[in-house]
Amino acid sequence: MLNSFQQGVIILVCINVIAVLGMSVLTGFTRLFSFGNAGFMSIGAYASAMLSVRLGMPFIISMVFGAAFAGFIAYLLGSLTIRLKGDYFLITCLGFGESVRVLFNYTRGITGGAAGFAGIPGTTTATIAVVCAVLAFIIAWTFIHSKFGRNLTAIRENEMAADAVGINTFRYKRLSFVFSAVFAGWAGALFAHYMRFITPADFSLAKSCELITTTVIGGLGSLTGSVLGALLVTLLPELFRGLAEYRMFLYGVAVVVVILLKPDGLYGYREFSLKRTINWWRNLPNMIREKSAQRKQRREKRGESK
Repeated sequence: MLNSFQQGVIILVCINVIAVLGMSVLTGFTRLFSFGNAGFMSIGAYASAMLSVRLGMPFIISMVFGAAFAGFIAYLLGSLTIRLKGDYFLITCLGFGESVRVLFNYTRGITGGAAGFAGIPGTTTATIAVVCAVLAFIIAWTFIHSKFGRNLTAIRENEMAADAVGINTFRYKRLSFVFSAVFAGWAGALFAHYMRFITPADFSLAKSCELITTTVIGGLGSLTGSVLGALLVTLLPELFRGLAEYRMFLYGVAVVVVILLKPDGLYGYREFSLKRTINWWRNLPNMIREKSAQRKQRREKRGESK
């Protein structure tokens, strides 16, 4: 029913949804900003691609291994860097992401270097991508609404108070870091088996910035907001594709407008509710009449003062 372009857009949306869900758990629920998630995406992509091409492993096994290997690297990195505060942690993650990219560039015999890694089976279909995105959302939702997620929320609100009541803040912050890396590696594996050819340039600093921007636009502390943000950020460039020379300019303007009008994001610190949306539509006429009455009262007051 869908042509190849439409299927490709769906796959890219689902890949970004998975990566942004992991970033949302890290940034939205622990307030740890990381510019290294593109590095974890590349680890998952190259690990799964090499298993599929050189060892002939099935796609599911290579995808799971790629995500798990990215989580393992995050565990090692987090054990060394989670105790860093503020900008120091952010800069460390940025350096890690760029180091991974440079490493893949210079290991030509293993990863193909800057020339890229080719021959990857194109097993990522729209159906598989949608199933993975739904599964990722269920896992993230279950995690956030469990004891672990509540402890992460406590750390976000007041880390000192959380530490005082017995929450191991280091352990839970590292857990959220590993969780985001696993999701990034998962997204990277899907990306590699969709593109069938990957290069280190696909996972540059710009990709990490895009993930953080998407998380902020969707709303920190909101999983449904992250999904909506991923939809918006992925689809806007495609909608403006007909305006070839101005496409990225219009995309940037649209992102800035969203941030200016909704500083907390589209669903900052709250989740989408169908019931609340229906009630809002029902009350919209009353809200419009109330605002009109308020403007009329202000005009009358200004007339009396004159």
